[in-house]
Amino acid sequence: MSECESCKFNNPKGTVTALIIRDGELLILKRNQEPHRGSWDLPGGYMQAFEEPEQAMRRELKEELGVTALPIPVRAFPGEAEWKGQKHAVLNHVFLVDIGEQVISLDGENSDYRFTPLADIDVTKVAFDSNRAALEFAKRKFSGFPAEPVKQLVWQLDPSGTVNEQSVYRAILNGHVVKAERNGELVGMGWIFVRQTLLRKQAVIEDMIVDERCRGRGIGREILQELIRWAKKAGVEVIELTSGSHRVVANQLYKSAGFKLHPTNHYLLKL
Repeated sequence: MSECESCKFNNPKGTVTALIIRDGELLILKRNQEPHRGSWDLPGGYMQAFEEPEQAMRRELKEELGVTALPIPVRAFPGEAEWKGQKHAVLNHVFLVDIGEQVISLDGENSDYRFTPLADIDVTKVAFDSNRAALEFAKRKFSGFPAEPVKQLVWQLDPSGTVNEQSVYRAILNGHVVKAERNGELVGMGWIFVRQTLLRKQAVIEDMIVDERCRGRGIGREILQELIRWAKKAGVEVIELTSGSHRVVANQLYKSAGFKLHPTNHYLLKL
């Protein structure tokens, strides 16, 4: 195949993008370069030759924002970009990134930045179609899980436990979270994730909790049934969960839903 023929292929170029969420607000940047100068954008850019996506994401964060972080893969979104009037395909590798309280220092590629409530961002005003697709995904997945109400719920489940915002987002990526709301307020939630063992495809339910002010109204059963429906659609063969023997009402709920008490010792090793 000649070089001329290969140049005509519209193979996608690799790009990376960061979703940086803090207190439910997403970091967006105002572009200072063409294309789309003056539009809002997400941190990221093109991968270099022989770079892995995570390496490229770390480099772009350092260059654009002056920060270091550990990117967590979300997924890749196909799209289109433009350079000097020529359009080409891209494959955008999107990452969830926690930069903590690091101070942002722009490198000139962008003229401004701001943290904006994720739910309020107008996706149509963001540059690049693959970024818009990533934003739609983020709004669907991460909106509606305010950190403080989640912390309060988990505290009722385990007063010794601590929850940070990023762990909630990572849990959402690694499984499926069902929430219950009443009058716009988060009053219950449950999380399920799938794992493939040597024997079967099974799922584990964790963090099932209903606000103590709203118990006895069927909210827990509503959450549990939705988790079971999700597991069935995912092809899960067995669902497991654990519940303290002191949680009398919760144990009654699980038994009424068909769960059987398994005679296996449950061990924990704290590291």
